[in-house]
Amino acid sequence: MRLALIGYQVQEKYNNGTVRDEDQDLFDFLTGKGINLHREVWNDPAVTWTTYDAVILKSPWDYHENHTAFLEWMDALNRQGIRAFNSAEVVRWNSDKHYLKDIHDSGLPAIPTRYLEKNTAVDVKQNYFQELHTARLVIKPCISAGAKNTVLVTPEEFPELVPLINTWLKEEAYMVQPFVEEILTGEWSLLFFGGKYSHSLLKTPKDQDFRVQHYLGGKVSYQEADENLVAQAAEFVARFAADTLYARADGVVIGGVFHLMELELIEPYLFLDNDPKRLENYYQALKRKTS
Repeated sequence: MRLALIGYQVQEKYNNGTVRDEDQDLFDFLTGKGINLHREVWNDPAVTWTTYDAVILKSPWDYHENHTAFLEWMDALNRQGIRAFNSAEVVRWNSDKHYLKDIHDSGLPAIPTRYLEKNTAVDVKQNYFQELHTARLVIKPCISAGAKNTVLVTPEEFPELVPLINTWLKEEAYMVQPFVEEILTGEWSLLFFGGKYSHSLLKTPKDQDFRVQHYLGGKVSYQEADENLVAQAAEFVARFAADTLYARADGVVIGGVFHLMELELIEPYLFLDNDPKRLENYYQALKRKTS
């Protein structure tokens, strides 16, 4: 099979120079295994996609800035019989964080979420702090990546922020979640390839911040989650990402229970760190998908 490893037109705002180029590491490893693989940018008009049997989404990190075009590109591949890992159906569902409602409604433990829909205004009579049992709220877009327009707000600050939120709502929908104190001691990321657990890590924010993204100063500690944590995270993958090449379950442990924050199925950084075992896990999953 002739495969394309999909990236994006590089923008340094998604990489402050501290992030390893795992795309190149993965490309080198897979081509070293004999995979007929080529690096492509998803919205490059010069690419003839029909020359490929399948595409592997790796780092289309700007998809949320071009959401409609990205989904149309995925649909076009599907119509032409070009397979995608992960699939267009999975990507469409996962690209909008309204998917968290599906997970919450399933009964699995996820951070509770309320939604502010596009072209609406904040209902100032609705007490989200009381409703979500929190002293602080996290507000962020439903279609986003990299902590775009993500704010942490107290009850005292909220009224002053309402006009800005209403301005944002003219462009897109937002989500409201309780601030989870456990994020300060670490957010777990557990990686699954082909539905099988591969590796895990703990991300912590820098001082005076709550965002754990490593390119925003968050720290990464590679450590193996215990069997109980892996089993809990695996339930989310089995229920909602069973047929994926890759999945990253991000969440925090509250009272011994893993609570999902996000199930990343489009363009998550995989924290491969050029580790032969992690790369081999990915390769084996890809081989099963393409055999």
